Amino acid sequence: MSTTQTPPEAPAGPSAQRLARQRSIWERTNKATLVMAGVTLAVFVFFAAADSAFLTFANLSNLATQVGPVLIVGVAMTFVITAGQIDLSVGSIVAFVAAISAQLLVAGWDSSLVMVAALLMGLGWGLVNGWFTAYQGIPAFIVTLATLSVVRGLALFQTGGFSVPIASTTFVAKLGTARWLGFSATAWIALAVVVLGLVLLHATRFGQYVIGIGAAAESVRRAGVNVKLVTMAALGFSGLAAGLAGLLIAARLGSGSANSAQGFELTVIAAVVLGGTSLLGGRGTIVGTLIGALLTQIIANGLTLLSVSPYLTPIITGAVLVLVVWVNLRGRDLAWFVQRLTRRP
Repeated sequence: MSTTQTPPEAPAGPSAQRLARQRSIWERTNKATLVMAGVTLAVFVFFAAADSAFLTFANLSNLATQVGPVLIVGVAMTFVITAGQIDLSVGSIVAFVAAISAQLLVAGWDSSLVMVAALLMGLGWGLVNGWFTAYQGIPAFIVTLATLSVVRGLALFQTGGFSVPIASTTFVAKLGTARWLGFSATAWIALAVVVLGLVLLHATRFGQYVIGIGAAAESVRRAGVNVKLVTMAALGFSGLAAGLAGLLIAARLGSGSANSAQGFELTVIAAVVLGGTSLLGGRGTIVGTLIGALLTQIIANGLTLLSVSPYLTPIITGAVLVLVVWVNLRGRDLAWFVQRLTRRP
């Protein structure tokens, strides 16, 4: 009686293993971030070709300073949106901190104390948002929409709507005019916040909890995680970042105004979402936020250099952002199509 044995399958060769590894990397890659990187590079090249002043070191240094506040708050907003929340009050917190910090300096407070107070003010408003959202069950959209109005209203009431000039040269020297390697303190602080955000999101339990809460909050809660505390911490981080941004803006401008940072929250949210962070929560990318912040500020900077009317600037910016979102969506479709073509049968 003869039996037929099936020959064993040959082990996968190096090329097959390499292909499988490449597919795994491609599947884990945030396609939206890749598309935005390409679009940002294209916009950068366009403005570089359109105006010779764009690539000068002075302009690039100025661009880095302009990106700083958006990037600082954008990193914190990445955590908030990844957790499935939203914070519409960051622009008002920026204005509040800038105005009150200027008043404290005028009143004779030491610069170091004012810096600490500014961070505590921002953190305080963030924790207020977090407490109402996490522990009282009010949607973050409603809470932060209310504090958007309340916080700016308090700043306007306190200052009478007037800009408060900062006479402290020490404060301005420490933050407003200090430079290292040709770049402002704002740019370097923003870079430090990006590094901090990368570590927090990808190398700590807090970051993993934030991602998990955005994806499946109930499952994370059943695993023993204090979901309410993590949510409150994410919104507190957003307020802290807004406080830091308000301090830096006041130092750079040499004054604090309750009317500053109008629409700032929309710019920040646009930068975060364009970078590839999902508005539905559960997926966040700090690198994508960096790319999104650069894109929004490159457009604003380039249009200014081209002497485009300030009345046309928001129209062009909005149209470009819609186009970018469209390209982003088509990019995902293209990525899906390529993946289907390269999938082994």
